[in-house]
Amino acid sequence: MVDYLPQDSPSMEAMDLMEEEFDEPVENARVMIQDVSITEALQYKEDLEAIEGVSGVTWLDDVVDLKVPLEMADADMTDSYYKDNAALFSLNIAEGFEVDATDAIYELIGEGNAVAGEAVNTATSQKMTGSESAYAAALLVPIIILILVLSTTSWMEPVFFLVAIGVSVLINLGTNIFLGEVSFVTQSVAPILQLAVSLDYAIFLLHSFSDYRKQVEDPKEAMQLAMKRSFPAIIASASTTFFGFTALTFMDFGIGSDLGLNLLKGILLSFISVMIFLPALTLMFYKWIDRTKHRAFIPDFKNVGRRVMKFKVPSLILVVLLIVPAYLAQGQTSFIYGTGEQPDNTRAGQDVEAIQQEFGKNMPMVLLVPRGDRAKEEQIVQELEDMEGISSVMSYVNIVSPAIPPEFLDESMTEAFYSEHYARITLYTETDAEGEEAFSLIEKVKETADEYYEENHLLGESVTLYDMKNIVQKDNTLVNALTIITVALVLLLTFRSISIPLILLVTIQLSVWINLSFPYFSDTPLVYVGYLLISTIQLAATVDYAILFTENYNHLRKDMPALQAIKRTIDEKIFSIFVSAAILSSVGFILWMTSSNPIVSSIGLLLGRGALLAFLMVVFVLPALMVVLDPIIRKTTYKANFYKGE
Repeated sequence: MVDYLPQDSPSMEAMDLMEEEFDEPVENARVMIQDVSITEALQYKEDLEAIEGVSGVTWLDDVVDLKVPLEMADADMTDSYYKDNAALFSLNIAEGFEVDATDAIYELIGEGNAVAGEAVNTATSQKMTGSESAYAAALLVPIIILILVLSTTSWMEPVFFLVAIGVSVLINLGTNIFLGEVSFVTQSVAPILQLAVSLDYAIFLLHSFSDYRKQVEDPKEAMQLAMKRSFPAIIASASTTFFGFTALTFMDFGIGSDLGLNLLKGILLSFISVMIFLPALTLMFYKWIDRTKHRAFIPDFKNVGRRVMKFKVPSLILVVLLIVPAYLAQGQTSFIYGTGEQPDNTRAGQDVEAIQQEFGKNMPMVLLVPRGDRAKEEQIVQELEDMEGISSVMSYVNIVSPAIPPEFLDESMTEAFYSEHYARITLYTETDAEGEEAFSLIEKVKETADEYYEENHLLGESVTLYDMKNIVQKDNTLVNALTIITVALVLLLTFRSISIPLILLVTIQLSVWINLSFPYFSDTPLVYVGYLLISTIQLAATVDYAILFTENYNHLRKDMPALQAIKRTIDEKIFSIFVSAAILSSVGFILWMTSSNPIVSSIGLLLGRGALLAFLMVVFVLPALMVVLDPIIRKTTYKANFYKGE
């Protein structure tokens, strides 16, 4: 996730500077080995250093002289590395070696010991991405096939749907080679999300084709009529999704651009596949559809509209009661800005708990300050050591001595602390990687450093997450505004109305707010990347339901009164909307259940719940708003031509 921060963010600039100035990087893993003597621990240190990809190992012998009895050393210092016959090593695993190095460490230390840290989280994500995506797809495809079989009257139609969209998904995955690399979040989410979001286009077209087959004999003519009839709904649905995902590409935090660009390609390819490949495929093999006809498994939804409209007033009252609390609650949710904690049922999660129980929390940060004034360096180190939340500080002035000029010592004793231009001070904090306590401590360290040095640089996992928080919060405002504006413009052009886009946006946006307010009311933190993405994805993906509904309503409204048109629209379209919502919801809940990655899991839960909420809003709230606001819609829609015989 760090790779997606802008290069000009303070933590990235600090990281680049440290890589230029120092050979020894910041630790990104901790290894705990139980029941070992000092001699055995030193042997383990050598073995860890020998693992390919491990570029540095720090232990007790680097901070105290082991020839002197441990009882004479600083107890706080020794307890950070060796306690109750357990040794804790700090490692750096080079980028690109996370999986191989952690596998080798697991093999070396066995089951009873533990390894944790940023590198382990990265390795876990990388290993799980491929297998979990395949597992999710294996669960999802049968569910989608079942939903489609229940919603059609031919065994072959679901195959045509999946082939048309499946081809576009495969092409999209293949064209990622031109991007060079994609995020594990994108790899996990994008293919399944593309399938779920764009399957609607194929359903719109083939359902329309099936209707026209009953009216005309020539299949080719039926397909031409179906394409003409379904094109407005498909192009409107594709456009809202396309422009919604375009908004993600404007994020400074690169994960949005990564996922947004991937989904943009996917929507475009799905649209082309449905409008060009699917008609050709259907006309070539339409006889297969005829030969595999079966009875309708789902009865007609007659008189559902009449029953739904009985809830017209309660639906509107509920909207009025929910809109303000939902908006306020979704803005008060507590957030996680990184990948979140590893699940307790995984080894990675259990290892973190084991290390914290034995040695406590120990989050490293590095402060780089200009080299030269050792007296000033000693002062700031003393102030940092006294700061609440910092367990220990490692620098030249407190590990070696401020009285000994570094030039008098061998380079091997000073290279960890001094480069040509900078002094490196390593802080070990007792906070989590993120949260109010961690971010508050970062601000205190920055303030203290600013008092002593005009130029200073702070880096580490907590600092990166602090930058991430500041960047993604700005992104949220921009992305939400762009999504709403672009979707509103598409709706404005589609319906040539001022009021209809507002009604549709309020309906879907309320479902987004209700969805995002759940974590606040259940007092559970939400992964911010999931929050940011779902704000856009849910609006862009589920506004299709409202478009399909409204497009049909406008068509009927030209021939009948508002209430009659809305009841018939509900009867005709509730099942199509339910099929789309069921597929998207299934995608979300399966991602939530199958992914051990907190970001992917969070996106899945929000997507699954959001699709169901959007369905309920379109079926109950949108019809009520349409009927109540019919006079306003008539006056604010260009050439409405509504029926006037009421």
